Amino acid sequence: MHWRIAVALHCMFFLNCLLITSEGVPIDIDKTKIEPHAEEEKPETQDTGLYYDHYLREVIDLLETDSHFREKLQNADIEEIKNGKLNKELDFVSHHVRTKLDELKRQEVARLRMLIKAKMDADQDIGIDHQALLKRFEHVNHQNPHTFESKDLDLLIKTATRDLENYDKEHHDEFKRYEMMKEHERREHLKTLDEEKRKEEEARYEEMKKKHEDHPKVNHPGSQDQLKEVWEETDGLDPNDFNPKTFFQLHDTNGDSFLDEQELEALFTKELEKVYDPKNEEDDMIEMEEERLRMREHVMNEVDVNKDRLITMEEFLTATEKKEFLEPDSWETLDQQQLFTEEELKEYERHIAEQEAELKQRESDLHQQREELQKQQEELQAQKTELKQVVEQMEMKKTQQVLPPGGPNGELQFHPPGEQSVVNAELHHQEDNPALKPVQELQKDLPKGAEQSQLHS
Repeated sequence: MHWRIAVALHCMFFLNCLLITSEGVPIDIDKTKIEPHAEEEKPETQDTGLYYDHYLREVIDLLETDSHFREKLQNADIEEIKNGKLNKELDFVSHHVRTKLDELKRQEVARLRMLIKAKMDADQDIGIDHQALLKRFEHVNHQNPHTFESKDLDLLIKTATRDLENYDKEHHDEFKRYEMMKEHERREHLKTLDEEKRKEEEARYEEMKKKHEDHPKVNHPGSQDQLKEVWEETDGLDPNDFNPKTFFQLHDTNGDSFLDEQELEALFTKELEKVYDPKNEEDDMIEMEEERLRMREHVMNEVDVNKDRLITMEEFLTATEKKEFLEPDSWETLDQQQLFTEEELKEYERHIAEQEAELKQRESDLHQQREELQKQQEELQAQKTELKQVVEQMEMKKTQQVLPPGGPNGELQFHPPGEQSVVNAELHHQEDNPALKPVQELQKDLPKGAEQSQLHS
């Protein structure tokens, strides 16, 4: 179990300690005493949100099964892992584990290639360098797509560390865009109203803002007042008996001797409930999660000395002795801050307008392509119909040519095989000599005896 903690400390592999998913953090269960952990259980890993999260977790779980690698991790420090010294230990991993690592890598490369192909098919791009696109995925060594080597472990550690460190910043940027979009849509809605309705809507908006800002005082995150409130209301203990060491043990819910980000964010639930209520129209739960994230970042910056995204007992107790813990400054909530400037909003609206224009152009192009395809389909259908008619006429002529000649009363005449060629020759001769046709017509009207006498003469 210790090696998984080491991974989280040094290279952020321990996913349960890295990130919180978009879901809300559960409220702590009330405790009145510390119960020893009867058995260590493997913590449930959390989705990091990385596009290679599944591959990352599979590599971690597989390396955990090798006793040699696990032992080296237990004795490794942060600098050894950052410098890549631990990567060479991969050469001593059992053949069975290495073989499975090779298989995992091949599956990941195949998955990335499928993603690229899907993107190319969607964009209808032609002539794109497939290998160049594949190199954009930096967590895999593409020079050797078949086997998992020490360079792959090094790339995976560095890429995951960098991406996870940028997670908070990306989350803040996304939240800022969310707030600007809200304001943009509000202003666009006001433009659709007449003057009287617009005044009513603006008055309603200001009233909701005031209702949201009217809340109890929020304690400074990580301060003595804030932790004592959790001690009393969540843990059900006497605030006069507050003890930092006992508090740490109570809220180390997985018993690994660290407060990770999820355990830390759970401590702020009581403070957030003062400001946000899902039943109130004026309270935005997305803003609540942003507030929770800001609180966690603040405490981590103040308490997490070695910046490993975990708080040890020693770091926690040291922080409780500082002046900021006993006499903290007031905490400004989101409603007390300017989240964006007017210039930033205008730039965001310009970007939206460009995107809308691009989408309209694409819609127009697709409509034109549809009309062209429909026209081509109609032309093909017309050609098909014409071809069908030609084939039918040819079949009709062929049938007429095959039918044998009939007798005077329309009956079929039988000719012996030897005479058939003579009859056909006579028929063709008659068709080519129009002068014979009147005689033939007259012969049809003569009696049988007269016809024979005329022939003899």
